[in-house]
Amino acid sequence: MKATSILALFVVSIAVIGGCDRDRMSERGFSLPAGDPVAGRDTFLYMQCHQCHMIEGEEFPEIAGLDPPYVELGGPVTRVKTYGELVTAIINPSHKLADGYPPELVSEGGESNMYVYNRYMTVQELIDLVMFLQPHYDVIVPRYDYRMYP
Repeated sequence: MKATSILALFVVSIAVIGGCDRDRMSERGFSLPAGDPVAGRDTFLYMQCHQCHMIEGEEFPEIAGLDPPYVELGGPVTRVKTYGELVTAIINPSHKLADGYPPELVSEGGESNMYVYNRYMTVQELIDLVMFLQPHYDVIVPRYDYRMYP
C-alpha cells in the first residue's frame, strides 16, 4: 500500500511539473495597457515605417530617394489581426513573413527585410503603434459558394 501511494504521488508530481512547462511560453494572459493611436501614428512616422509600408486611407510624407512603399498594412482581412499578432509582427518580423508579395521584396534567406526596432522602440511606442494599426484592419467574412447536390 505504501509503494502504491508513493507511486501515485510520483505520477501526480510528474504531471504537475509537465503541465507547468507547457504554459510558460503561453500568450494567455498577455495584455498591454491601452495606447494612444495618435501617438502611434507619430511613432509610425518617427520609425520611418512608411518607407516600406502603406496604409489605405493614410497619407504619409514621401522619403526622398526611396521607392514607394510596397507592403500594405490594414485593409480587408478574413480573420482578425489580433493585438498579439501585431505586437509579434513588430518585435519579431521574421516570425511570419507578409503574404502575397514576391519573396525577394520582403525577405532574404527566409528572414524578414524589416528592421528590428527592439533596441530603439520604447514599450509605450510599441503600445501606441499597435493601437494605431489595429483599427485599419477590416474583417470580412469570406464568401463560399456551395454546390447543391440532388
